[in-house]
Amino acid sequence: MKILHTSDWHLGMSVNGADITDDQLYFIDQIKEIVKEQHIDAVIIAGDVFDRANVSGDVIRIYDDAVTSLCSEIGAKTIVIAGNHDGPERLSQCHRLLAGAGLYVAGTMGRTIEKAVFQDTDIYLLPWIDTARVKYEFPEKAEEITDTESAYRIVCDHIREQMNPSKRNILTAHAFIVNAETSVSDRSAEIGFASAVSASVFEGFDYVALGHIHKPQDITDSIRYSGTPMPYSFGKEEVQEKSVTIIDTYDMSKQIFPLKLLHERKTLRGTYEELLKGDVTEEIRNGYLRIELTDRYMGAETMMALRQVYPNLLEGKGLSYEGDGAKETITAEELKHASHDPVSIFRSFCADVAGIEPDEDQIKLFEEVVRLESGEELQ
Repeated sequence: MKILHTSDWHLGMSVNGADITDDQLYFIDQIKEIVKEQHIDAVIIAGDVFDRANVSGDVIRIYDDAVTSLCSEIGAKTIVIAGNHDGPERLSQCHRLLAGAGLYVAGTMGRTIEKAVFQDTDIYLLPWIDTARVKYEFPEKAEEITDTESAYRIVCDHIREQMNPSKRNILTAHAFIVNAETSVSDRSAEIGFASAVSASVFEGFDYVALGHIHKPQDITDSIRYSGTPMPYSFGKEEVQEKSVTIIDTYDMSKQIFPLKLLHERKTLRGTYEELLKGDVTEEIRNGYLRIELTDRYMGAETMMALRQVYPNLLEGKGLSYEGDGAKETITAEELKHASHDPVSIFRSFCADVAGIEPDEDQIKLFEEVVRLESGEELQ
């Protein structure tokens, strides 16, 4: 059978205030096309389907439409586990009923590890776990569970005891493997570095389909992160080729299928005058951009001027007030809030035009002028 491995969709995420729903629908459509064209039997979504536990009804409908299309319209069994961003109970509602329709969901780990059974393959579903949960499910092993690694080892040993040696045994999990390369958007993984586990806890499986880390990468020949289907941060993710992984259980071969981006993600560097010319391709100009100015402060006025040229400018960085070579950053989300904060705009204007930070007396005088213009009486 052929299995498509993806993860970390993070539906409902906004990036620096930008709505990326269309980008996420774009990669979902591509995944569905790959499933059809490659005659995929099963799709694994290895956690972090959503960006947070409580998302809007519109976001849930995107997920519902995606898995309904995969299971009912295309006919591919779909295996979903909860990651650390998902609401496990909400994700796994009616999971027994859904299994009958070809959708296998594991939200919270139980002592009996759920699995999807196929003719030549068993796929075990291991959602995001913590030591407290494992101690609860395996009280007889509680004293042995001293950290995340020992917790994973006990759970995986339990699975290994049940595996059928005459079949392919695949595990899908959401975990942080020691030495996995992270990106800026791996915020929870970076914070939770102490919960990293060694690859050896997953020995014995024919393939381990991992989620959690956003860069596509092999940990070993049989352990792989599929990565996110689109970049969610600047820096390292700008140069990563986003993809899905296809495994053929006949010979356990892997194929990487690149995904196209609706918006490119790039960092542009240069002087204000250079960047204001917009001397880049239309694809880059309309992409999700971070601009780093080398000659001036990046205030609200400068940011707004640049956004006339680059409509999807998400983050700007420039020299600090002190002019000591340090950088200060403003995001599109902060710019949006600044439009309701006249003092913030005044500070940016002073920095942009005069290269100064206004003192308290100047700010107070400005606030008095604003109140006069708005018809308020001075106190």
